[in-house]
Amino acid sequence: MSSSAQNPTNDDEDLQPSHTAGYNPGKAKTLDEYAKLDAEDESLRKWKESLGIVAGAAAAGKPNLVVHSLSLHSPSLTTPIVMDLTRPENLQKFKKEPITIKEGVEYSVEISFKVEGGVVSGVKYLQVVKRAGVRMDKLESMIGSYGPCDDLHVKRFVSEESPSGMLARSGTYLARSRVIDDDDTVWADFEWSFKIGKEW
Repeated sequence: MSSSAQNPTNDDEDLQPSHTAGYNPGKAKTLDEYAKLDAEDESLRKWKESLGIVAGAAAAGKPNLVVHSLSLHSPSLTTPIVMDLTRPENLQKFKKEPITIKEGVEYSVEISFKVEGGVVSGVKYLQVVKRAGVRMDKLESMIGSYGPCDDLHVKRFVSEESPSGMLARSGTYLARSRVIDDDDTVWADFEWSFKIGKEW
């Protein structure tokens, strides 16, 4: 997966995040500027420290968010299905070789990512699932704001129930996943496919 941000195109309206009327994310700031902002407020200071924002923080460069993996979890699955997104050659494989999701079970999507260089604000995960070109499902979930950190962040989204029945088991589903922030910077945009089966 490329670590550089991509610009969204006009032809993917399904993957545009919703916006709150009147909300303005504001101008991006350096780590040091964030640390000095409202420095007298103890609760804000602690929150900023939890993001890695401390006074005198050196600006290591432009903010960068790198998605490392997408995985599927279910109580009916002994080992999660993990898609490693750090290797570009895997991206075509995930699109061409569908994974199997068991029909009629609860499952959830989880991503792991790392933030480098600066604060990334208002990160969201968007996912659209289509079958035969028709949109079947859309997920939009707020991930949050993060400062640079050497550790991986992990976010698991709300559980869903997989479709069931003979009709659900026919055909392949194409999912497109995107990670985007308040500034409409697209940090990840990739496709993966799956089928519905009687077993995982």
